[in-house]
Amino acid sequence: QVQLVESGGGSVQTGGSLRLACAASGFTGFTYGFTYSRLCMAWFRQAPGKEREGVAALWTGTGTTNHADSVKGRFTISSDNAKNTLYLQMNSLKPEDTAMYYCAAQNDPCTIAVTTSSGYKYWGQGTQVTVSS
Repeated sequence: QVQLVESGGGSVQTGGSLRLACAASGFTGFTYGFTYSRLCMAWFRQAPGKEREGVAALWTGTGTTNHADSVKGRFTISSDNAKNTLYLQMNSLKPEDTAMYYCAAQNDPCTIAVTTSSGYKYWGQGTQVTVSS
């Protein structure tokens, strides 16, 4: 059974930093490590009353990334394939970054899209990030 478990959320002041983590497990049909090396993984966020928004995405095979314009230069997505874990380093946080952050994944074939969530089959439960002014 596929599981994505997010952690690292919390409350910070404007300008602060947080590092989110997403531990992935249960991609059946392959050895654990091999499967994780062929995934599109992404971070999305959703604030109350707003639509879900793509933040950043990554292909675990090569580490190729795609960041939304709203977070470029402030957020960095990365993956530790040895730990089957996806990260989102968030710096220079702003109040408008306040949202529930979700980890998403999709087996190959896939694309590292941030403009739509429809290409991701697997989702975590989310971790809350709150930025105060």
